[in-house]
Amino acid sequence: MLDPVTEVRAAAAPAGSPHALPDLLLIERARAQDTRAIEMLTRRYAQRLYRLARSVLGDELAAEGVVQESCAAAFDELRRREPAGKFALWLTRLALERARARRDAAHPAGRAGAAGRHPLEVQVDALPEVFRTVFVLRALDGMSGPETALLLGLHETTVRTRLYRAHRRLSVTPGAAGTTAVFELDAARTERIVAGVLGRLRTGSA
Repeated sequence: MLDPVTEVRAAAAPAGSPHALPDLLLIERARAQDTRAIEMLTRRYAQRLYRLARSVLGDELAAEGVVQESCAAAFDELRRREPAGKFALWLTRLALERARARRDAAHPAGRAGAAGRHPLEVQVDALPEVFRTVFVLRALDGMSGPETALLLGLHETTVRTRLYRAHRRLSVTPGAAGTTAVFELDAARTERIVAGVLGRLRTGSA
């Protein structure tokens, strides 16, 4: 068994790192209600889920709420059944569905203004949603074309076309100086999400 310090480091390690615990191991522990495993998986995928939810809602607090709800619902569901397909894609689909449901139920607060923000964030926010979501998944989070197509229910050719059109509309592209922090989930927000997920599971409000 790994010591707590090693496990915390493993949670933040890249997937290919020798210090990263595999999803399958963490999922089994999470199914047994292992709090540390739940926390590690939440931290591992919070950034992707946050960017995706924000691309749909255009609101940071609403996106944060979607991440909490989605992770709590996923870990609650794990107690009863196996995820449908790859865990990461299943979890991402839950977040997408919840973000779309929240968007359809009420108008979001509106996208943030441009002051003090990276130009790429402003330009991505201005994209039509059909381009914006594909761009966030493919260009910012590095999801593969086939997985993006499966998640969004699109043909791979459509994904490639939308990504190409999104790039054509942007004057700043990923890889430029400072773009690695675009729509970044900061430490304080991450801690709120983790605490919220664990709190929901403790109270049975997932």
